[in-house]
Amino acid sequence: MVVSVLEEMRIKDLGVIDDAIVELSTGFTAVTGETGAGKTMVVTSLGLLLGGRADAALVRAGAATAVVEGRISLPPGAPAAHRAEEAGAELDEGALLISRTVSAEGRSRAYVGGRSVPAGLLTELADELVAVHGQTDQQGLLRPARQREALDRYAGEAVAGPLAGYREAYRRLRDVSAELAELTTLARERMQEADLLRFGLEEIAAAEPRPGEDGELAAEAARLGHAEALASAAATAHGALAGDPADPSGVDAGELVGGAHRALEAVRGHDPALAELADRLAEVHILLSDVAGELASYADGLDADPLRLAAVEERRATLAHLIRKYGGGPEETAAGDGCSALLVWAEGSAARLAELEGDDERIAELTAERDALRAELSVLAQRLSDARAEAAKRFGEAVTEELTQLAMAHARIEVALRHTDAALPAEGIEVDGRTVAYGPHGVDEVELLLAPHPGATARPIAKGASGGELSRVMLAIEVVFAGSAPVPTYLFDEVDAGVGGKAAVEIGRRLAKLADSAQVVVVTHLPQVAAFADRHLVVEKTSDGSVTRSGVQSVHGEGRVRELSRMLAGQEDSALARAHAEELLATAARLGRRG
Repeated sequence: MVVSVLEEMRIKDLGVIDDAIVELSTGFTAVTGETGAGKTMVVTSLGLLLGGRADAALVRAGAATAVVEGRISLPPGAPAAHRAEEAGAELDEGALLISRTVSAEGRSRAYVGGRSVPAGLLTELADELVAVHGQTDQQGLLRPARQREALDRYAGEAVAGPLAGYREAYRRLRDVSAELAELTTLARERMQEADLLRFGLEEIAAAEPRPGEDGELAAEAARLGHAEALASAAATAHGALAGDPADPSGVDAGELVGGAHRALEAVRGHDPALAELADRLAEVHILLSDVAGELASYADGLDADPLRLAAVEERRATLAHLIRKYGGGPEETAAGDGCSALLVWAEGSAARLAELEGDDERIAELTAERDALRAELSVLAQRLSDARAEAAKRFGEAVTEELTQLAMAHARIEVALRHTDAALPAEGIEVDGRTVAYGPHGVDEVELLLAPHPGATARPIAKGASGGELSRVMLAIEVVFAGSAPVPTYLFDEVDAGVGGKAAVEIGRRLAKLADSAQVVVVTHLPQVAAFADRHLVVEKTSDGSVTRSGVQSVHGEGRVRELSRMLAGQEDSALARAHAEELLATAARLGRRG
């Protein structure tokens, strides 16, 4: 079976570890060491590589940064490889290099395949690469939501398909219900808004403004208000240009320019330059005549009509009032575009009013759509619940069988699916003839129950399992998962806590079985578990009196016997402990794992 394999990790200046390379391989790797020697640094290191929270307290005292690097072998087409390449990473001969640095100030940087990436990408890759389990993860398994996720993961496509359809219908129902609630809850506010819009549109329709009308009226008002001054100025200008008929001896501009033109015209044949000037004077004379004629017409057309001026001012006041209420701002008003802005407001308000007046029809449509979606959701929820019920039976039987191999021969795991009645009929959907509460994941409340022995009532695992039993339940669940949707690598951090004797031996066997289909790394205190490992790493602590350091080394042969002896009796050279250690290794080899 081709899987992703965590080949090695390099750890530098993380906690008590100064500089160490942790070499890993396929199969089952056990990590042991004395209490306080830093075994959990292996777990912490992998957590950082998988996007875990960076903390300045993780940096070794006196160091500027802590660095963790990992090399992961990926098969061609692996989802993690595809996601990394999307982020710009490059694979090194099929291996993905991941690095994480943490500064003494708490700043963190992540690198994947030589490319700087957000730490969130590491979290995405972690979902495809490694499953980490420790005491806190066991506590997480006690939460109903995690138990539902565990069941759905085990069921695979049998639940994933109906769940996807249910979630889509649930999302549409939520959107429709939200819009319907807005329309009905805010009906009064929307009615008031419609009344205001309707009144404004009626005011504007009564005034019948035209685009640019306010500018035209302003110009007319200015002309009517200064009619006498304009007429006087036009008459004076006309007299200066064309002369005053009452004063025949007067001199006007037209006569003067005409005389100048005649003087040049008489000699224009002697010099082309002077001829050009004569032509230009002719043009000036014509222009003066035209302007004088228009001035005369302008003066005759002026009408100082007080009634018209009053009408114009009244119209301007009406438009100004409407523009202040509904039109544009000061800039449009000053530029004479107030009426245009007023008409734009009227157009938008008419559209909004049509929308508001259609609320009753929209409410009816949404109500019908909501009812149809609720009916559809009931069918999908029933289908999803049935799929979960079938998976729950198989899941419980499979985990129970695994527990039999973990020295819990009489224990039984059940997966209970329950429905909660809705507080109000309108807040639930019909499933199995009951109106039940529902959510984004369906109507099922999933709970793992444990009956530790025959005749005992199955109770929630949080209440029915001791610490050691909970560790074995967790391991049994992971072994069952490995047969359906394996994760390439599992890391167990002391999940065998509180277990000993024969149960510890059985845990070692089940971890070895899990290693048949995935890479397994276990941090353990139990020699019975470590004896089943294909590879044994020891975290050792040294001190020169002022600085404490921890390193990681691989042990085998005699070194492995000494480490197991230490774990058994605290005495590496004890003959009795050595005999027991050799017996454990022989037992592990006989049961399928070489020492």
